[in-house]
Amino acid sequence: MIDPNLYITLALASLAGLAMIVAGGLAGWRGWLSLRRLELDNAQDGRMPAVSTGSRIEIADLKERIKKLEAIAAGVDL
Repeated sequence: MIDPNLYITLALASLAGLAMIVAGGLAGWRGWLSLRRLELDNAQDGRMPAVSTGSRIEIADLKERIKKLEAIAAGVDL
């Protein structure tokens, strides 16, 4: 029969591993929140404009259209 101390040791090791994973995740979450808070503070102070994901996509789309128009003007076949 298996020793009950083995089960206790495995349970405690698993609990310790889970605690380390949770602590790391919590530290990452707090870091991400402080980064977002810093970005919002800078955007409100006027030092950095707040740029949404949608506007970044639109800017990338416009750059792509400009490249296509320049290629057409240069006579390059796309």
